[in-house]
This record gives sequence, C-alpha cells and structure tokens, in this order.
Amino acid sequence: MKKIPTIFARDWNGDRSRVTNNINPAAQWVFDGEGVATRKIDGTCCMFRANRMFKRRELKPGQQEPLGFEIADHDDETGKIVGWVPVGDGPEDKWHREARTGADTWPDGTYELIGPNIQGNPEHSKFHVVIRHGGRLGPTRPIDSVPRTFDGLREWFAGKDMEGIVFHHPDGRMAKIKKRDFGLKRSD
Repeated sequence: MKKIPTIFARDWNGDRSRVTNNINPAAQWVFDGEGVATRKIDGTCCMFRANRMFKRRELKPGQQEPLGFEIADHDDETGKIVGWVPVGDGPEDKWHREARTGADTWPDGTYELIGPNIQGNPEHSKFHVVIRHGGRLGPTRPIDSVPRTFDGLREWFAGKDMEGIVFHHPDGRMAKIKKRDFGLKRSD
C-alpha cells in the first residue's frame, strides 16, 4: 500500500506533526469536491492477495529487509520504505491469524486489523477483526457531512472519537487527514 498523502501540507519548518492551512497539491481533488469521505480506522494495515494474508512493514533507512518482503513505496522525505511481509505461523502474527478465522476466502485488497491487542485498541473492539478499507458498509461507509476546509475540519473533529478521515476518489486515489494533524487528541 502506497503512502496516502495528507490533504494539507505539513509544517516542515516547525512542528512536523501538524498541518498548515496550505492545500497539498496532490490532494487538490478533495477541495474540488471530488471523492467520498470515510472514517480512518486506527489499527494496523494488512492485505489479502490470492487468499494469502500479508502485514504492512515499515523499514527505516539502513534496516534489513525481512524474508519475503515486497516493497510497496518509498518516502523520499523520511527515507522509509513501506512494504508487505507474509503472515506466518509465529507468535508475532497470532492476532492476524485470529482475525482471519472469520471466513475461508477473502477478496483481494487492503484491510485494517483491529482488536484488544492492536495499537492499544483505540477502536474498542472486543475481538481481533479485519475491516476492508473503503467499504460501503460498516465503520468505513461514506460520510456525507465532512467539511473540506481547514477550519471546518478542525471544528468537525472536535469531540469525535476517531483517528481521521480518508477521501476516496473514483479513480482509486486516496488522501487523508488525521485528528492529531490539528493537535487534537482522540479523547478531546
């Protein structure tokens, strides 16, 4: 999965964890009213391809590629490489395997693994499950009421217990904004 661009430019000269009011040119389509907004689920990314499960792996500059690693993207700004590693039989993949038990076959695509032992469970899931990215039903169904301005989004996020929003263009492009990009916390 390639890195999804943030809809606003980052403050590279100040606090890099924050966004500025400047539109990221790669996401201009969002501000042109194109695409649909969905909830960004806070877990760990995984993928199914030919009914085989993979987990996302991020390598910092100089880190060795693990066995079976497939490069998906390279971030020129940070030097990080993102890719996929097959889910195996080891203890480190226990929760991936547990989430997979819900079906015999899975449609190809990317998913978010959530559950009691994933990222501190910010989604409050009782079980380890995978949720398809950009689904038409459930937690990632389209949200019509999302504003598309800096001030509007910052205000809209206040008081919501969510990680962020992902905009999906009909041609497959995606762009995101996280609540924390505005300096807000999930519990706000």
